[in-house]
Amino acid sequence: MSEARVFWINGPVLKARPVGSLQMKEAVFVGEERLAAEVIRLDGDAVTVQVFEDTTGLKPGAVVRGSGLPLAVSLGPGMLGSMFDGIQRPLSTIASSHGDFFRAGVEAPALDPEQRWRFTPKLDVGVAVVGGTVLGEVPESGNTSSRILVPPGVSGTLTWIAPQGDYKGAETIARLHGESGERQIAMVNRWPIRQPRPSARRLSTEQPLLTGQRIIDTFFPVAKGGAASLPGGFGTGKTVLLQTLAKWCDADVIVYVGCGERGNEMADVLDEFPELEDPLTGRKLMERTVLIANTSNMPVAAREASIYTGMTIAEYYRDQGHHVALFADSISRWAEALREISGRLEELPAEEGYPAYLPTRLAEFFERAGSVSTLQGVPASLTVVATVSPPGGDFSEPVTAHTRRYVKSFLALDKVRAQARFYPAIDPLQSYSGYVQHTERWWTSHGGVRWASLTKNVLALLEEQSRLEKMVKIVGRDALPAAQRLVLVCAEIVVEALLRQSAFSEIDRYCSSEKQMSMLNVADDFLSQSQRVVEAGVDPDTILTLPVVRRVQRMGEDIANDDLEAFSALTHDISTAFSALAPTFAQNDDNAA
Repeated sequence: MSEARVFWINGPVLKARPVGSLQMKEAVFVGEERLAAEVIRLDGDAVTVQVFEDTTGLKPGAVVRGSGLPLAVSLGPGMLGSMFDGIQRPLSTIASSHGDFFRAGVEAPALDPEQRWRFTPKLDVGVAVVGGTVLGEVPESGNTSSRILVPPGVSGTLTWIAPQGDYKGAETIARLHGESGERQIAMVNRWPIRQPRPSARRLSTEQPLLTGQRIIDTFFPVAKGGAASLPGGFGTGKTVLLQTLAKWCDADVIVYVGCGERGNEMADVLDEFPELEDPLTGRKLMERTVLIANTSNMPVAAREASIYTGMTIAEYYRDQGHHVALFADSISRWAEALREISGRLEELPAEEGYPAYLPTRLAEFFERAGSVSTLQGVPASLTVVATVSPPGGDFSEPVTAHTRRYVKSFLALDKVRAQARFYPAIDPLQSYSGYVQHTERWWTSHGGVRWASLTKNVLALLEEQSRLEKMVKIVGRDALPAAQRLVLVCAEIVVEALLRQSAFSEIDRYCSSEKQMSMLNVADDFLSQSQRVVEAGVDPDTILTLPVVRRVQRMGEDIANDDLEAFSALTHDISTAFSALAPTFAQNDDNAA
């Protein structure tokens, strides 16, 4: 085992002179307290190490002991329902018995070594297996089973497999004989966090990740296996929206990474998630969730590692054939950790002090998302949704600008909307999604034959509204012709009906895809009839006096997901109201019929 002696310390970064050979990205332990750390640079006769714990009291001369292995996480049954820190240590284990901070130098196993799991084999002796082959299953948490796989890169002939029974995670449950000899396989294996887990091939992203939020699913969809960002300034509701997506999205497994956010926000997550009911199963949401917490007052180096820890865990469940969603809050705090470590390494800074390799690191992270065929040939996906916290809401700052290059769904949060208590505060004019064409086939096959054209019409209406509002500030609303005033009236109604959603309403907090399509059809019918009555001579402002307008605006809160017939009745009432408003219009309709 190699060692080194510390001769230079700068916060979480230190330099040491090795005795023996330390490897790049090797996990090491520093000092008598055995602080967890990682080698990040080799330079002649010195190694540079980043420490994942508080280095207060550490002195030159401290010993750095190598592990001979890269920084890795333990993957196996028992992760679902667990809460870890940035390097996968259970929060319950590393918590101090006194005070509010974690104990330093705790070497806590990520998974309980004494926990036994019911293993059911799926193969017989003599079968040739390769990486990704399913050896058996373990009922892990709630309705989710953990499939025990042959680790990637391992192949051979199965010479022994454990019979059905209860086993510890580290116990051998299978033996293989391959070119390199015999290989023993346990239910728990280790994988380096900075090395992407392999898949057989990439698949096209055609199925949307349904979140139940109309403005996302209908107008700016995120595909399963896609990457999305939620940029927004302070107070725009990024964390609240991210937690909402984590609760309501239709992923099989949720991995939530709190990276550098305030301790009180993460404390709410840790406190609330175990009590939330899973709308998909009716059980506890935590049963299919993994939480990773590394708040702003925790060591900055561990914050940098937490993103990779979460990604590796998410890939593990993806490789089992699950649709996984990774939520990271926030990428900006992770980038700030890179900036601080880079500064302590005295590297030449790029824009706003961030390291020159920031774009590369962001690309490496988001590229690990994707819809894939696993090594066992099963379709699966890993979707990444990350918040971005630009200072002052400036979307031109480096982290937001670079993130925008690597995601296809950009859900920009607007401070003005947030201050007006408009939820979700997503700005439809700054946001976009590159998954519209990818998911159109799915919407068409699920009753949304006109989905693409209707959403395009609504967004065009909102763009025209923005243009006219600038004119109104100059000439006044009354100076506009009737057709342009109609745009302002209809846009106001559509925004309230489709884009606003009440998180406090039992009915409206989640909106099914069928209900979203029905609401879109109602809105389109309302717009068409409004245009026809105005062309018949009705003043646009008169439309706002119709009682049915309020029903259209509140149809999301008033009509349940399973009461789709109510939308047909609402469409009929809209026709009746407009017929009474413009008898000539109604007469023309009768003649046409």
